[in-house]
Amino acid sequence: MATQISKKRKFVADGVFYAELNELLTRELAEHGYSGVEVRVTPIRTEIIIRATRTQNVLGVKGRRIRELTSVVQKRFKFPEGSVELYAEKVANRGLSAIAQAESLRYKLLGGLAVRRACYGVLRFIMESGAKGCEVIVSGKLRAQRAKAMKFKDGYMIASGHPAVEYIDGCVRHVMLRQGVLGIKVRIMKDWDPSGKQGPKIPLPDVVTVHIPKEDEIISDKPQIGKEKDKEGYQAYMDDAPASTPVS
Repeated sequence: MATQISKKRKFVADGVFYAELNELLTRELAEHGYSGVEVRVTPIRTEIIIRATRTQNVLGVKGRRIRELTSVVQKRFKFPEGSVELYAEKVANRGLSAIAQAESLRYKLLGGLAVRRACYGVLRFIMESGAKGCEVIVSGKLRAQRAKAMKFKDGYMIASGHPAVEYIDGCVRHVMLRQGVLGIKVRIMKDWDPSGKQGPKIPLPDVVTVHIPKEDEIISDKPQIGKEKDKEGYQAYMDDAPASTPVS
């Protein structure tokens, strides 16, 4: 029999489970383009969907890697046998995933590429993928001993209100270099998409759409029904009326 747990404790436990699972997968699958995880709890089993840019590497040879990860998750979180299932899902557009782009920039810097060149390359790729705006911040000991931050921006970016929650996808990563640790912050603003595939369905609240006005209908061309009949009736009445006698 399952033990009763208060709603408050359940939400906290779910949050801790998600955070630990995300940390595990980030460390294990960083080089395979890991872009987030989704947990779906059904009455029969718990489904964990791993989003990545290179799903074939996540699955491994004949599904070996995904089975290993399933076993690790099952033993760590004490799931009953066969009650947890891991799936790999390909990211539709990796240029709009902040996690994927932060990891890409991280590996470029680890490979020895110049900071400015690496950041501009990532920035251009994001904007070409259909983003409305993006921002990349790299901070730390970039060239000299003195630490500083470099900020690269392009397009339109919002920072406050509820639309920032809906439209902005952000990610922070750390790069362990020989001279010290560099911090990477990537923020991507997605564009409005009515279908909800490439961006949020809800449009920005301050966007005003001006519709093309309809053409004015010309009323004079239409026949005036009833007017002609009134004129004929009035004429007939005037013809039938007796002639007025002059007043002496």
